[in-house]
Amino acid sequence: MIHYFRIIKLSIIGILCSSWIRLIYSLDKNIKIGKKCYFVGITYFRPFPGSRISIGNNCRFNSSTNSNLIGINRNCMISTLQKDAVISIEDNCGFSGTVIGAFVKIEIKSGAKCGANTLITDSDWHLEDKRAGLPSPVIIEDNVWLGEGVKVLKGVTIGKNSVIGAGSVVSKSIPANVVAAGNPCKIIKENK
Repeated sequence: MIHYFRIIKLSIIGILCSSWIRLIYSLDKNIKIGKKCYFVGITYFRPFPGSRISIGNNCRFNSSTNSNLIGINRNCMISTLQKDAVISIEDNCGFSGTVIGAFVKIEIKSGAKCGANTLITDSDWHLEDKRAGLPSPVIIEDNVWLGEGVKVLKGVTIGKNSVIGAGSVVSKSIPANVVAAGNPCKIIKENK
C-alpha cells in the first residue's frame, strides 16, 4: 500500500541555493542538498519517512517550461517511496523536467546530464500486483548523458561516458563509452 506523505517544494528562480535554503532542508533529516545548487521553477522532493535523498554540489534542476529550449512538460520530482530507499546524486549533475522514483536505490554519479522529461525508476510500481516483480537498484555512472524523453528502468547500470539517444527505453544495462538508443535501447557505436 502506498502511503501519502508530505511534498517539499523548492523554487528559486535564477538564484543559487544559498546556505539558508540548505538550512531549511537540514530540518528534514531525509534530505541533504549540497552547495551551489541551482533551481529554475519548482522542484518537488517527496521523501518517504526513513528514506534518504542526497544531492551533491553544483547540481541544476530545470522545472520551468521556459528554461530548456527542447521543451519541458513537467517539473523535476525526486521521490523515495519506501523506508530505507536511497536516492544519491553526486556533484555537477543536471536535470530538466526529470522524475526520479526510488523504492530501493538510485545512484547518479558525478557529471550526469538528464535531458528534458526523463524518467529514472528502480521499480515496476504497483508492488501489490504480483506481475510487477521486485524493485532493483539503478546506477548511472559518471558523465552519462540521457537524451530527451529517455526512460531508465529497474536493475539498469549505465556505464560512464555513455550517451543514450532521445526517446530510448533502457531496460538492460549499457556498458561504458558507447552511444545507445531505441526501444529497447541497444548499442549503436562506441563513444571514442
